[in-house]
Amino acid sequence: MTTFVLIRHGHCDPVGRYIAGRKSGIKLSETGSKQARQLVSRFNEIKVDAIYSSPLERAIETASPLAEQKRLKLNVAEELLEIDYGTWTGKSFEELSSEPLWKLYNTYRGRVRIPGGEMIPEVVSRMSALMEKLRRAYQGTVVLVSHGDPIKSVIAHYIGAPLDFIMRLDVQPASISILSIDDYGARLMTLNNTGWENGFD
Repeated sequence: MTTFVLIRHGHCDPVGRYIAGRKSGIKLSETGSKQARQLVSRFNEIKVDAIYSSPLERAIETASPLAEQKRLKLNVAEELLEIDYGTWTGKSFEELSSEPLWKLYNTYRGRVRIPGGEMIPEVVSRMSALMEKLRRAYQGTVVLVSHGDPIKSVIAHYIGAPLDFIMRLDVQPASISILSIDDYGARLMTLNNTGWENGFD
């Protein structure tokens, strides 16, 4: 059994305003930096075997304090990258609201390709491939720091929910979601836990 603790990166300025996508140079806001520090205390009584992060700055900044506290190497994994938002990268949600394909994408997330970007099944493929590799390497707790939609997508995959429904899941900045996976399948233990008390309860 491998327990995957899926953490969305902390707050950054584009959240709720525009699509940051894979743009470089987007770092945590002051709120996000505080969230990253607070995350550490939630793992005080938790043994962590490995920590992996998306290569984007906001994810690395979220994962780094925990890696330092646990004295673990911070592994960077391309599989944990944000969705490739193609030509929508940098656009505000207000701008996109008038685009028919954007509306279609938000209705059929699992079946519409972003212009010049990824489809959700491709995101699931890379995320789940990494997790299957890691669960064979670790029989313990592995922390994965990624992005909202990739986390929601891979959770939907493992619990057997249609990918078109990922918008029904909520994964806030710096939230913790937990999947336990073994050869018999997966169990969703926690979704979108944003409490700052010690542990995951």
